[in-house]
Amino acid sequence: MFVGFGYDVHKFKKERKLFLGGVKISDTDGLDGHSDADVLIHALMDALLGAAGENDIGHFFPNTDDKYKNISSVELLKIVVETLKLKNFKIINADITVVAEKPKIYPYIDGMKEVLSKTMQTAKERIAVKATTNEKMGFIGRGEGICAMAVASLEKI
Repeated sequence: MFVGFGYDVHKFKKERKLFLGGVKISDTDGLDGHSDADVLIHALMDALLGAAGENDIGHFFPNTDDKYKNISSVELLKIVVETLKLKNFKIINADITVVAEKPKIYPYIDGMKEVLSKTMQTAKERIAVKATTNEKMGFIGRGEGICAMAVASLEKI
């Protein structure tokens, strides 16, 4: 069993669409980043790569490479999943927490788990997506951005 941890944070940016867990979240600004800035998937990818003893997503998908400009993070996750397969790893589970004052993501969690399950080829029941606030403290508490943390476990096959 191999376990990895991932963390990512992005600030809000007006006139961008917000994607979390591969799902478009309506009625809010998006996040600033080179790709679609899906903070949830970015934390998840780092957890998966960390469990496999690999470098982080900045190594695989540098923000200096225009081929990743505005790319869907779901597409990046597919590449990570293929990388893990080539190293003979199977994804066992993922536990992800999003920290944000806004938007409320509860109505979107089932859709996120569906996208992640399909992309990671892992049972939906083995993926947890949770949300909490920062109790109005710090930049997240002021509604300036969102962070996500993820833990993932792999098995060598």
